[in-house]
Amino acid sequence: MVGMARAATTSDAFNAIAEPQRRDILALLRAGERPVTDLAQQLGMSQPQASKHLRVLREVGLVRFRGEGKQRLYGLDARGLRPIHEWVGGFERFWNESFDRLDSYVQDLKQTRQGE
Repeated sequence: MVGMARAATTSDAFNAIAEPQRRDILALLRAGERPVTDLAQQLGMSQPQASKHLRVLREVGLVRFRGEGKQRLYGLDARGLRPIHEWVGGFERFWNESFDRLDSYVQDLKQTRQGE
């Protein structure tokens, strides 16, 4: 039963990125492919820890790897990121409206101050 619970928590990209260290790994991979040793070192974790996180990210399609000589290079997989991107994108109008409101509020404040 324990195994099933674990599978459920990482079965999609959203659950996978709920873990801060996995988000850190994805952020590092934005700059390009990296071997697990490099990722572990950058994040101050052991190689087994980093490998475990990478396996989860790979299972949900956020990360892919390719062999280069003796090492595996890990990189982002855009296909896995698409659902997250689309979901976040759905909030863009909200953000834009919020920023527009903030902008007009700041303009009003400036005018009020000039009028004093």
